[in-house]
Amino acid sequence: MAENIIIHGLVLSGVYALLALGFSLIFGVARIVNLSHTAFYMLAAYLIFGLTSSAGLSLYASIVIAIVAVTITGILTYRVLIARVRQHEATTLIVTIAVAVIIQEAVLKGFGGEPEAGTPRIVAGATEVFGVSVLNQQLLTLGVVLLLLLATWIFLMRTKTGVAIRSVAQDREVANLMGIDVPRMEMLTMAISVGLAAVAGALVAPLFVLTPAMWAHPLVMILAVVVLGGLGSLKGSLIGALVLAFAESLVVFLAPSGAFLKTSVALTIMLIVILIKPEGLFGVVFEEERG
Repeated sequence: MAENIIIHGLVLSGVYALLALGFSLIFGVARIVNLSHTAFYMLAAYLIFGLTSSAGLSLYASIVIAIVAVTITGILTYRVLIARVRQHEATTLIVTIAVAVIIQEAVLKGFGGEPEAGTPRIVAGATEVFGVSVLNQQLLTLGVVLLLLLATWIFLMRTKTGVAIRSVAQDREVANLMGIDVPRMEMLTMAISVGLAAVAGALVAPLFVLTPAMWAHPLVMILAVVVLGGLGSLKGSLIGALVLAFAESLVVFLAPSGAFLKTSVALTIMLIVILIKPEGLFGVVFEEERG
């Protein structure tokens, strides 16, 4: 039982961490609360399912096509819709939730409303780890998550473009005066954000049941993750993902009959932390970094 909780918690926290990282990036750079973020995650999972089951493409080709297609869709969504209204926060929220609903309706039209078993696993079989049988797909998911988190950190901290993105996040006007192409950095950040969501969708497609509403629960959870960790804090998003994912796993495995309460339990933890520290776990650190 304990082993299942740890494995499920790690996989779930990895998925939440990828989603929260992308969500935090676009908020930190462009100050956009993108409520359609997890809809792109769902779209990637369904595209892979459709390309493998209906179009007959190989799994690897389907994954590449889906990630590229979803990333391009995210960029176009930003350029055509979000960029035009981003100065108005309430309008941005409405536009992004409308995009999410449109994607959901498109999935319903294309695939129907019945739950789908998902795609074939990228790697089959299981491996014994410390006496526990773990699916190779779960190990792959954890490995890809860790690599992406590390690669994103290196990109943001060690590359010229990453420094430019962080400069825009810290002060848009100063970055513009320094000659940084702010709109280009925002567009690139949106591409990275949606790309991370698409990869998360590719990773869960073989593990989770696919439904047209599968974007809604992760959206609530990543909102809770970024608030718990401190809005805009990448480190906080990672810690928040671990805390809330394991809270979910504990409820699911220890009280199966009350599994429907998993979201409530996770959100209650967030509320308790916010009552004690309103800025979140790492909100103060982030604000100090922003100068």
